[in-house]
Amino acid sequence: MLRLRHWMLLLTLTLIGSACNVTRNIADGQYILQRVRVETDKEAPRKERIDKEEFMKFIRQSPNKRFLGTNLYVWLHESADTTKHNWWNNWKLRSGEAPVLLDEKLTRRSNENLKIFMDSKGFFTSTSTFEIDTTSRRKRATVTYRVRQRAPYLLDHIAYEFRDSLLEPLILADTINTLLRVGERFDITVLDAERERITDYLKDQGYYNFTIGNIEYEADTITTPQRVGLKMIVKPRLSGYNARGEAIYEQNKVYRYGEINLLPNYKPSGDGERALDTARLDTIAHRGLNIIYDRKLALRPSVLRQAISFSPNELYSVEELNRTYSDLMALGYFRSAKISFRETPKTIEVADTIRIVDQNEEQFTVQRHEEGVLDCDILCTPTLRQSAKIELEASTTSSFYGLKATVGYQNRNIFRGAESFEVSFSGGYEFMKAKDASMRRASELGITTGLTFPRFLLPGDPYFPSLIQPKTRLEASVNFQDRPYYRRTLTSIGLDYQWSNRGYSTFSFSPADINVIHVSRLDPEFLSQTQNQYLINSYKTQLMAGLNFSYGYNNQRRNLGGNATVVRFNFETSGNLIDGLKHLFSDKKEGQDYYTIFGIRYSQYFRTDLSLSRKIMLGEKTAIAGRIYGGIARAYGNSDAVPFDRLFYAGGSNSMRGWAPRTLGPGAVPEPDSTFPTQLGDMKLEANLEFRFPIWGFVHGATFFDLGNIWYMRSNPAEYDEAAVFHMKDFYKQLGFNTGLGIRFDIKFAVLRLDWGVQLHNPNRPQGERWIDTFSWSHTALNFGVGYPF
Repeated sequence: MLRLRHWMLLLTLTLIGSACNVTRNIADGQYILQRVRVETDKEAPRKERIDKEEFMKFIRQSPNKRFLGTNLYVWLHESADTTKHNWWNNWKLRSGEAPVLLDEKLTRRSNENLKIFMDSKGFFTSTSTFEIDTTSRRKRATVTYRVRQRAPYLLDHIAYEFRDSLLEPLILADTINTLLRVGERFDITVLDAERERITDYLKDQGYYNFTIGNIEYEADTITTPQRVGLKMIVKPRLSGYNARGEAIYEQNKVYRYGEINLLPNYKPSGDGERALDTARLDTIAHRGLNIIYDRKLALRPSVLRQAISFSPNELYSVEELNRTYSDLMALGYFRSAKISFRETPKTIEVADTIRIVDQNEEQFTVQRHEEGVLDCDILCTPTLRQSAKIELEASTTSSFYGLKATVGYQNRNIFRGAESFEVSFSGGYEFMKAKDASMRRASELGITTGLTFPRFLLPGDPYFPSLIQPKTRLEASVNFQDRPYYRRTLTSIGLDYQWSNRGYSTFSFSPADINVIHVSRLDPEFLSQTQNQYLINSYKTQLMAGLNFSYGYNNQRRNLGGNATVVRFNFETSGNLIDGLKHLFSDKKEGQDYYTIFGIRYSQYFRTDLSLSRKIMLGEKTAIAGRIYGGIARAYGNSDAVPFDRLFYAGGSNSMRGWAPRTLGPGAVPEPDSTFPTQLGDMKLEANLEFRFPIWGFVHGATFFDLGNIWYMRSNPAEYDEAAVFHMKDFYKQLGFNTGLGIRFDIKFAVLRLDWGVQLHNPNRPQGERWIDTFSWSHTALNFGVGYPF
């Protein structure tokens, strides 16, 4: 304890030194930029008020990073001896920061930027001023910007001028989707977004060369006070300049695909350019796709053709182009893909296409529209065909230690159809601080093998063009568990169909999911001590055969590094088909009140859960994230209990982080006098809140708060304590609370996470002792995981 105090004193003195000594090398008349503030317009309506974070993006000078409120980074840099080149001084210079000195020119320019930004948002009468304080602290400056938005300008009317007349019917027909609305605030950002929307729309209609530069605006802010008359001008394509330097404009062309060439073993460096020399390579033509390869074609032509969503003579479409990118990468065989186009002269005799632009009973208008041809080169670079992986997961509390390791192998093209074969071996070990040595250890061994096809395996091999990235997965596994109170073997086999839509949703459907749980040993002493008969029934040998469905939504791809919403829903049911057949064609055995198949009692139950999570970015690397989770399960028909593995538990690295796995709940049942955690339930409610922030480089931190518990849904005094049952009127009194700190190492390809949770309210403690107001290591848990918890 004395040594700890010495270290704490040394840290405090270091921080004080870092706060006081950073100005000693600052010349007279210069100031460290200590702080930058923006005072927003409090008089502006909250809906119209621009956030401080938006203004901060346009300020040219930012203060140095701080650590625990001190200038530690500046102190490190300033304390380095630049005349000595050793690892210690080099580390100080690399880890520290040179002091940011106040630059009044940049301050004035930042002030001008704030005014320009508010003008772009429609606040043309806005003002921005600044104040520099250099007297409050020696050689330190604080800059305060004060903005006043005032009343915004609104859109008065919207007009169109088409200098390329062929685009008029297309754009006007799509104005139902416009982002511009009369009466809304004038906003340059919205105007740019409308240009991008129209450009994307026309590119999907074949206008390959059309860009946002073909659309410009004229804004009239004089005619009507506080109003903007807006005109959108759609221009023809700039094709070049004549000898006098005058611009030459042409109507925007519609393009169709010509030749489509695919190089599946393209090398982007070294031999990259020679890879396009088709004369020295072999070519296979398959349904309009020219597959150009060297030596041996690794993938079947039909697999490659299915990943290309466009064909010769079809109109160019950005949407189909993006889908092709996505489908190629979804094969899992390629490391990268690049699609390039070459405009080629048209070889067909008729170079013009007649299009009907307007038609009614009395007259119709026709115009000639020139078309172009695009030859396409798709350059794909394969990834490593075979790979291996190693994963580690650990969890610990004051009385529990757990470690699990997984070693895996993957072959991404085992049958020349981009089929992915995977096999993994896992082993786990858990140790409890128990009086009885035989009850201290638990081990687990398992093997899982899977085969994924980049298509649906169905009779007739049908093709579903509306589905994105369809896959079929076959999986089989065997898992052996030897725990203090039981020994069992879990065998499973499943068929799973996976796909996604054009948005951010993914789907999974398993029509066949078969699991056999064989319990070879169940400790008699455990049975005699366990008061929960429902839990005992869940440990019995049984067979689960059913189906399941999963849905996921994740919009993180829309704005990488920005706000994100994630939804996960799962539903599964087991035993219904078998039960129906058994009732039709057989009877129960004498002395049994249930049916069996192959001498094993089959389970009949349903289970569903829903997870909603949201991440809100507060800065470039600072965010607040939250999750709400709920799930229920219920046995019926041929089962007395939901199988052990399908029950819910609380605790661990992705749940209540103040508890080890399976040590919280159910409900307010007193903590069991057991050396191994077995707290389970058929209902779970949980909420999590986490504040994430950067610390140093790739090291990030978090502070979190979790609340939740598990329960049983129905009262059954013969099987378990009534305190374990969920009741709406008082369930909130049975919620567990914990807080804690976490550290995360973001090493680009993975996030390693270590969370230390501290219990605040334990519903399983006696009445009057549930709120924990004294610190004890027994009320904490240390959890290690890979990736974020939600």
